[in-house]
Amino acid sequence: MNKEFFEALEELSIEKGISKEYLLDAIESALLTAYKKNFNSQENVKIVIDEEKASIKVYSLKEVVEEVFDPAIEVAIDSLKKGRKKIALGDIIEVEITPKDFGRISAQTAKQVIVQKIREAEREIVFTEYSDRQGEIVSGLIQRVEKNIMIVDLGRIEGIMTANEQVPGEEYEVNDKIKAYVLEIQKNMKGVPQMLISRTHPGFVRRLFELEIPEIYEGLIEIKNIVREAGSRTKIAVYSKDMNIDPVGSCVGPRGIRIQNILNELREEKIDVVEWSEDPVQYIASSLSPATVLAVDINEEEMASKVVVPDNQLSLAIGKDGQNARLAAKLTGWKIDIKSETQIKEEMGQQQ
Repeated sequence: MNKEFFEALEELSIEKGISKEYLLDAIESALLTAYKKNFNSQENVKIVIDEEKASIKVYSLKEVVEEVFDPAIEVAIDSLKKGRKKIALGDIIEVEITPKDFGRISAQTAKQVIVQKIREAEREIVFTEYSDRQGEIVSGLIQRVEKNIMIVDLGRIEGIMTANEQVPGEEYEVNDKIKAYVLEIQKNMKGVPQMLISRTHPGFVRRLFELEIPEIYEGLIEIKNIVREAGSRTKIAVYSKDMNIDPVGSCVGPRGIRIQNILNELREEKIDVVEWSEDPVQYIASSLSPATVLAVDINEEEMASKVVVPDNQLSLAIGKDGQNARLAAKLTGWKIDIKSETQIKEEMGQQQ
């Protein structure tokens, strides 16, 4: 190696943001392995890189003994030159054993190590750069789909969307633009950073509301809870401490104009925006939107409720396959038993 090599190493460390000492330590370690492999050495050796002299030398570490039994790790005291400093039995001395063609091996090894360490450092930089993006929404282009796993180009990092995180019924093609919610940043088995993303997570809807509704972003309206059956229906409970703000109306907007971008992003998915309340009776009634509720009777000990709706609202309150009632129960945390007016009258008549 020459001085140009060390100058290039200095420039490289500055350009890539990698410590030169880190690179030199890695090169030393790799050269030690390369020496033992190429020269079938069993000796206890060390590599010394001297920047000032632009040299790399190999030294064998040997114990000073009276009689040598293992030349690979021992040296006889009588064989040492008298000019050396005082040496005593049991001392460990360094004996230079640099092979003639070690320069070629050094250059090849150093190049491989530098390429590898730069790659590792760049991956770490990307990982650090994206590690705080969890819980955000990202946009990218679909690269490919492999065994129901969608690979999305997000710039310097790849997005991975498994089948469970894809919305049933949504269809995409390569090069389509897609938005998704960041679940986690991780490294694969090769150490390459990857971003796990989702379109089914309730957090995706939460973030869309924060992006599209200024009052939510500014903290004037609070999202209390979100429950979702992705691709079908979402219920979101909102609340505002400011009596002058209508949280539901602010989210929906006149003729639904403010929520339209969210609906467009979620395609065919329906969204019920309901007002959260400390009063479970009001909250349960609101949670069954779009159905009209006539009465709610609650049992606080069992966290259970009985809800009465008009006859023509029963199927709407329950929803297809019980979905509306199921989501309302998840949203409020209460068991909900829904009856029509006629059913309640019949039950009361039987009790008399």
